[in-house]
Amino acid sequence: MALALPSVMAVKPVTAEAKTTTVYVCKLSKSQRAAKAWIAQRESGGNYRARNGIYYGKYQLTISMLHGDYSKANQEKTADRYTHSRYGTWTKAKRHWLSHGWY
Repeated sequence: MALALPSVMAVKPVTAEAKTTTVYVCKLSKSQRAAKAWIAQRESGGNYRARNGIYYGKYQLTISMLHGDYSKANQEKTADRYTHSRYGTWTKAKRHWLSHGWY
């Protein structure tokens, strides 16, 4: 059975009074969102600015994976891509975290 990528809406700028913010929207099931939030809490306490050596952000991705863009939108997008590529789903990534202490 082939794994399908989560349904993703385009990254789009949102402008509010001279401030532009990029928003990333990814539609995950309730169980996938829960697993993603669980991992974020274990990795960084949910802090987008957390740092541990070469790891950065909410999901503690390597700095090189973020390509100099530490925005929330890029961290979310990169974490989703990484998790899909490596584990297939966030729930599988959580299972790996539980058995190894990292994802």
